[in-house]
Amino acid sequence: MTGIVSSIIRQDARKVPFSRLDWERMYRIADYHKVANIVHLCILGNRDSVPDKWRERFFERYQEALQYGENYNESVRELLTWLDTRKMSCTILMSETVRDYYPIPETADNSPLQLLLNTENFTLVKGYLIDLGYETVQTYEGVGERLERSGGIAVVLYYRLPFRTARYESEMRRLLETAILRESYQYIRTFSVEGELIYRLASAAYRYVADELTMREVLDLQLCHRVWREHIRPDAVERRLKDLQVDELAEKLLRISYMWFGDRKDTFYEHLPDDMPAYDRLEERLLTRGIVNQETDEQALKLCREIKKEQDKEKRAEERRQFFRKMGEHWEKTKRGIRWAFPDYHYMSSIYPKVERFPVLLPVFWIIRGVRLLRRVFMG
Repeated sequence: MTGIVSSIIRQDARKVPFSRLDWERMYRIADYHKVANIVHLCILGNRDSVPDKWRERFFERYQEALQYGENYNESVRELLTWLDTRKMSCTILMSETVRDYYPIPETADNSPLQLLLNTENFTLVKGYLIDLGYETVQTYEGVGERLERSGGIAVVLYYRLPFRTARYESEMRRLLETAILRESYQYIRTFSVEGELIYRLASAAYRYVADELTMREVLDLQLCHRVWREHIRPDAVERRLKDLQVDELAEKLLRISYMWFGDRKDTFYEHLPDDMPAYDRLEERLLTRGIVNQETDEQALKLCREIKKEQDKEKRAEERRQFFRKMGEHWEKTKRGIRWAFPDYHYMSSIYPKVERFPVLLPVFWIIRGVRLLRRVFMG
């Protein structure tokens, strides 16, 4: 799969044994990793080797990407202008500029515009998008939602950064403080290229450990780094990633992105790493979505433990919420039973006028009412 994708990105003539491939499996892997539109271009010259059913599936993804690209820039401008005119502050977490780095425009992904807003603006913007015909297609529990519209762009709205651990939450908040106003806007903020590269590397490390990182994200990372690397301070990037304790893991992911998709003439990584088995294990885990997991990277293992700890904490908190909710429901049911067995003074006085004249007799008439109800039950 990586060979097929890289041959299109590099625009070289790599030979692929099409006739021996399991195309159903290839399509499912390519679709999960969001590179099916790229694979379509590779099979154009080998149409006879690909079953019609799967050739059509790849073509559908290619068409979607083509249409998406035609609408993307205008839709982004429309949304950002609407936000800015209504003075709704937000931060763009990953810019759309990566689309411009693809040598063939239609090989870019249907990547969503990712916005971080406060809770109030999140609700308002979501309502606005729904009015425009967008629908929620995915909910990220506790952090946000992904909305899409037919013929439009995908938008991911976050009201909280999509990272569980306290370290990530804290360091990413610090990174957000460096965001600058986007040109021609007063309320829309975006990262500098250095800030966005840090965010992409940190996010890639986190998603790798969560077994959510896709080949497309690795490709985007390589394209961004290739264009931006002359405009960043490597020591500043490394320092931020060290604070997150993922600097070595992020470096491995960046290096493997160059192994997969980098130009052979690019000398950024001149020599192969000494510990190649570690990269083989990383590649295996990434491509199998964690099904094959022989992780040995210390930073990955530590981050995995931190995420698991937070997940366990959230699970315990949810269990407590469920317990107190059930206790509340039980108490409400008990109170209803008590109110039924011992009605209030006004109700009793409407049935037994003596209660109104002699309120002190209320308990007596509770007993009288109870006896009468029991008699009806047992005597019909």
